[in-house]
Amino acid sequence: MRYLHTMIRVRDLDESLDFFCNKLGLAESSRIVSEAGRFTLVYLHAPLDAELAAKTHAPLIELTYNWDVEEYGGGRNFGHLAFEVDNIYETCRKLMDAGVIINRPPRDGRMAFIRSPDNISIEFLQKGSALAPAEPWVSIENIGSW
Repeated sequence: MRYLHTMIRVRDLDESLDFFCNKLGLAESSRIVSEAGRFTLVYLHAPLDAELAAKTHAPLIELTYNWDVEEYGGGRNFGHLAFEVDNIYETCRKLMDAGVIINRPPRDGRMAFIRSPDNISIEFLQKGSALAPAEPWVSIENIGSW
């Protein structure tokens, strides 16, 4: 498993970039703009992590800007921790066997979410390409929020 990023939802992307880049000193690593999803993702790295961020795309902070106005209550502006795993199905099976609820099963062979005991969302992303969809994951519904 490899740590990837921490996601934070932001209300004003320009204001957040000013804070994180101009004031805190982080640098933009990459940006994804989704017209269909109506969001922008901006990945930032610390100055001493520039080489690692360019090589491995980690460790990063992901600023998620949803274009539609939304108030984030109850800590929802803090999104999730993200880890890359070698085999998402094996990781989720091991967690389930240990009694962990898989809130968003890896039906797509690419992404899954769990929650910590303190309700922090944790995302797992399949290393490389998505695995072929497989049971039981394809048939398992989401549980709660993630």
